[in-house]
Amino acid sequence: MTDQRPHDGIDLVTGASPHEVRDPIIRAELKRATVWLSLAAAMALVVLLIQPLLIIFAGLVFASMLDGGVRLLGRVLKIGRGWRLLIVVVLVVAFLGGTFYMTGVQVVQQVTQLQSTLVEQFNRVTHWLSQMGVMPGRSDLNSILQQAMGSVGRLTSFVGTAAGAMTSLFMVLIIGLFLAMDPRVYERGVQWMIPMDSRREFAITLQRMGVTMRRLLAGRLAGMAFEGVLTWIVLAIGGVPMAMLLGIITGILAFIPNIGAFVSGVLMVSVGFSAGVDTGLWAIFTYFAVQTFDGYVVIPMVAKRTVDLPPALTLGAQILASALFGVMGLALADPMTAMIKVALERSSERSEEEDAESAGTTVV
Repeated sequence: MTDQRPHDGIDLVTGASPHEVRDPIIRAELKRATVWLSLAAAMALVVLLIQPLLIIFAGLVFASMLDGGVRLLGRVLKIGRGWRLLIVVVLVVAFLGGTFYMTGVQVVQQVTQLQSTLVEQFNRVTHWLSQMGVMPGRSDLNSILQQAMGSVGRLTSFVGTAAGAMTSLFMVLIIGLFLAMDPRVYERGVQWMIPMDSRREFAITLQRMGVTMRRLLAGRLAGMAFEGVLTWIVLAIGGVPMAMLLGIITGILAFIPNIGAFVSGVLMVSVGFSAGVDTGLWAIFTYFAVQTFDGYVVIPMVAKRTVDLPPALTLGAQILASALFGVMGLALADPMTAMIKVALERSSERSEEEDAESAGTTVV
């Protein structure tokens, strides 16, 4: 049968469907089962799509960097946001291009030299440890390393190749650039998918996350610049080879707290001792001097204006993120921890506000 009543030009078929469930108990149970199955499917999709989700989050981090530069430039230039974003992008590209043009040949030469130096130092250390009986033989060590590398798993294989890394980096830059052009469009779109009674709370949390992200990244960039330049200067004064490259690596690894400093210190000391005992001791002095000054002077000053994350919390998050998500998880552990912290703090504040309202209503 066909319903002849007008429905905006649509003909509707009347009559009960053979698949219609009339029992209210069965209908309620089916809805409940559908919800649980949907949640399980969503969790499975998150596990399968974890690497693309990390790339999107990295794009958000890059967009926050650009947005911070746009907002900072807006204090000086009262022009449109698009023009300020263009100026920021041009300045970043000019800085990177100029740095590579001025130091490109020297850095490339130092990279090759650094690789051979590290291999030589590693062979010396492993040979000495093998003689002392602390470490297994060369063949056993190679088999252990092969097993360790083979157990990394499929999660990190996506960014394990050079092509995958370049593709991921390109996608991060594109996503960040699009988000920084007009973040309000995407914010309104995400709010639209939130239930109306929760949109205000979501908007407050999202705004605080944005402020926290910008402050965190501003502090990270300041620390990266400080550690990189100071390490370069002090190593050059002590005559440590490849001082420029070590300064650049130290600055880049400063984006990853705790672990980045340890890795840069190992590289620094290895290169230092390759040129002699005195140079190696100077490299050790440089590492501890830079890290001490950064930990007791720079980081407290930056933390007052940015985000103060306890070192143990950050290190624990890095261990978990690197075990679950690989290298990208390690690099993004700090921003993820800061976002989770903001969400938990806002949830606690909301609970306190509700308790205060309930207490006031009871008193009245």
